[in-house]
Amino acid sequence: MLTSPVLVLNRYFVPVTITSVRRAFVMLYGGVAKAVDGEYNTFDFESWSQISEFKEQDDVIRTVSAVIKTPRVIILVRYEGIIRKEAKFNRLNIFRRDGGTCQYCCKQFSRSELTIDHVVPRSQGGRSVWDNVVCCCINCNRKKGGQTPVQARMKLKTKPKKPLWDPFSNIYIKAVRYKEWEPFLNFVDISYWNVELEE
Repeated sequence: MLTSPVLVLNRYFVPVTITSVRRAFVMLYGGVAKAVDGEYNTFDFESWSQISEFKEQDDVIRTVSAVIKTPRVIILVRYEGIIRKEAKFNRLNIFRRDGGTCQYCCKQFSRSELTIDHVVPRSQGGRSVWDNVVCCCINCNRKKGGQTPVQARMKLKTKPKKPLWDPFSNIYIKAVRYKEWEPFLNFVDISYWNVELEE
């Protein structure tokens, strides 16, 4: 329970990262953050721990002297910015960068219908890096095989490059989601798409 995820918002209710329940309680107790309910109400540690309607629910932390509802969303009291990180090199961010479009035939596909293609194949020394991977449909991937686009007489729609980071690209790192997160997140991701790829 103490290691389960908690969504962290900046003071403008924008998601900035995910932390653990343990860390969330430390931040609440220290006054750095407040708990947030489904109606956007915020609670300091004292008021959150005294909400009696939560006491009978399963999603609680029980101590010797108290039963406290587990916060699923917290808001940082003073932090206004975005936690700056680089976009993770994973399938979801490659899919986002390429707009769900095969970079060879330029048709749109669902994520399940796309593969990740190495522009310069690994068999020819190509690496798994932003500027050497693109979304590719199954038919184009078969056609291209272990060749470069020039060798296969295929043309890339756009030259691949590292995307600019956005505040949401690194948040969806957990397969676990909670209904309390819904007002703050706008789409569902699967852990498969968020696993960082290796070079």
